[in-house]
Amino acid sequence: MRIHYNGHMQEKHVTFITGNQHKADQLALYLGFPVDHVKLDLDEIQSLDLREIIEHKVRHAYEKIHTSVLVEDVSLEFEALGGLPGPFIRFFVDAVPLETMCRMIDGQTRKAVARCAYGYYNGTTVQIFEGELEGEIAETPAGKSGYGWDALFIPSGYHMTRAEMSKKDYKKTYLQLKPLASLTSFFENLS
Repeated sequence: MRIHYNGHMQEKHVTFITGNQHKADQLALYLGFPVDHVKLDLDEIQSLDLREIIEHKVRHAYEKIHTSVLVEDVSLEFEALGGLPGPFIRFFVDAVPLETMCRMIDGQTRKAVARCAYGYYNGTTVQIFEGELEGEIAETPAGKSGYGWDALFIPSGYHMTRAEMSKKDYKKTYLQLKPLASLTSFFENLS
């Protein structure tokens, strides 16, 4: 399908930067058109600003493959830690037991915000799409489902971690966290 973008004809095409075929397939279902994917090693700047990280990643990805690209990143911000670990959460999950992360904020507020952002870049314009889910950090990790930090995070309105949720509730919180509606709308409006 051809689309107009900034006055130019383009194919409705984007390459999602991920090594995970399932993530690319899921994204294609939401967007309504096929999504290529490629795994790239991208420079990760050190910043607590998720938008800044996304913009850097999407520009770097474009420099490597010279086609419209989409990148994703997440952040889990503990209020008691001034927003840390934030975008560094994946490094924390790899290096620090989940139980230790729960203990880090004992005696303090357990409020937290999970954020997800997508960045799109076609060589001309960067677009950033953000979603967020408020909640709190569990007293102890719980649940076997989900990914990464899901066993730590209890979304507002729930009394269980995302890793303990039914598939229905997990999907509901997934759609709150991921800015898929605004991303889908963006691609629909390109045509």
